[in-house]
Amino acid sequence: MSDALTLEGVGLHSGVRSRVTLHREEGPVRMVTRGRTVRPVLSEVASTSFCTTLGLDDVRIGTVEHLLAALHAHGVWSGLTVEVDGDELPILDGSAEPWSELIREMQAQEAFPPPPSAVTGKARVSNDAGGVAKVETGDDALEVSIEFDHPAIGHQSVSVMPDARRGILSARTFGFLADAERMLAAGYSKGAGPESVILFDDMSAIAPLRFPDEPVRHKALDALGDLYLLGAPIAGRIRVHRGGHALHVALAAALYAGTQA
Repeated sequence: MSDALTLEGVGLHSGVRSRVTLHREEGPVRMVTRGRTVRPVLSEVASTSFCTTLGLDDVRIGTVEHLLAALHAHGVWSGLTVEVDGDELPILDGSAEPWSELIREMQAQEAFPPPPSAVTGKARVSNDAGGVAKVETGDDALEVSIEFDHPAIGHQSVSVMPDARRGILSARTFGFLADAERMLAAGYSKGAGPESVILFDDMSAIAPLRFPDEPVRHKALDALGDLYLLGAPIAGRIRVHRGGHALHVALAAALYAGTQA
């Protein structure tokens, strides 16, 4: 078995430092905190408010979407245990790239088991904010678009084929200075800072972007992480417009329901 690998840092919303250790273990991917096990599956989603939180009873592990996006992009669906010393995964640099680096190192030592068979079918969900997400027949692709009334963002879209998904993992989460006080008052973003979040003032990002379309790339990353909760890859064309964690999880749930009908 490969040696355990560890990352630690501050949680985006809690502001609390946590330590996460990844190590090989047979069976489905699972997360363990305080001796309790939580699975990254739809039935164990506890919240989708500003991040995706897993939980059972009084156990919570928040901001799991970036790690799950890295697992999804690398095709890791089993053979891994994630030990979490805390209630939230660290935000690190705001992207999934630090998790990707650990997974690549583990894969270089020993290959993970092959992924399960892909889920097929059609599904469509929407919300009152104009968000629409659907799975259609067609070539496997993840197509994501966003609309923000901001001069530095506006309309952005990206199409990511399965073999290019690792290319979006370095896109960082973003937010707006105008929303900072509201988020803090609501109990979120206590650990946000320029080292982990792209901050936009009224006109532009206050620090250089990694990509001109980094915001939509990060939204695609989030979708990839949330759709991992389905428990298997999706065969078909995934289209998400003005998505968010709740919409992504609803799409995964709708697709799962269709396979059980």
